[in-house]
Amino acid sequence: MNVLYKQQTDHHGISIYDTNTFSGEKGRFRILEFSNQAMQGAMDLAHPDRILFEYPRAMIHLMTVNAPSFDRVFLIGHGIGTIASHLAEKRFTVAELDAHVVELSRRYFDYSQNNVHIGDGRQLLSDEPSHTYDYILVDAFTEKGTPLSLTSLTFFQMARDKLDSDGAILLNVMGKGEHDPLLTAIHTTLSEVFNHVKAFALPSEGRRDLLNIILMGQNKPITSHMRHMAGFVETELGYGHILMDEA
Repeated sequence: MNVLYKQQTDHHGISIYDTNTFSGEKGRFRILEFSNQAMQGAMDLAHPDRILFEYPRAMIHLMTVNAPSFDRVFLIGHGIGTIASHLAEKRFTVAELDAHVVELSRRYFDYSQNNVHIGDGRQLLSDEPSHTYDYILVDAFTEKGTPLSLTSLTFFQMARDKLDSDGAILLNVMGKGEHDPLLTAIHTTLSEVFNHVKAFALPSEGRRDLLNIILMGQNKPITSHMRHMAGFVETELGYGHILMDEA
């Protein structure tokens, strides 16, 4: 492993390093990682356009199959800019809390678009006009997981207002599956706002392992083709409590 950058910012401890292995595959890879050893982005240096993580591939499929002509996307959480780079022909508005992350995505991962706004993603989205976006994507994490401010009833109601009538919200979250109280609460809260909600999980080897979960909500039936879901499978989440903003 060759460490290229290591720094503590006001929001994260950030490391960038090159490695010869990724998920058991040999090659030349560059990784962006936060201090909790959570990978936030990965690039195949030999094939920079390749998407290494499964969840962006699955999210792109869900976006494409449910609204083939979609154009406007609001993305909370920049990382290295994987989804916005892959869909460069679409009009993305990206919200990122940490300016250092954006700078590093340009310096080490060749992010070239001028569509990233620095600030709190919820606040930036609230400032957008109603009925503007085809999709809202939430891909933002702290050491405790996805922030409550991005999973509460008030946030989902605001997000629905920013979407057009056929628009959808997709969240990339982590949890322990159908009995995880936070996941069931997010799923239940999302279901209070959107008529159709589905959850997709990337299977893990151990029962106790954290699972990568994609949640999708919209007001029309949700379509997916499993062969294009990068290993994600539809899963049922139990009923939980409604998540409210902290007082």
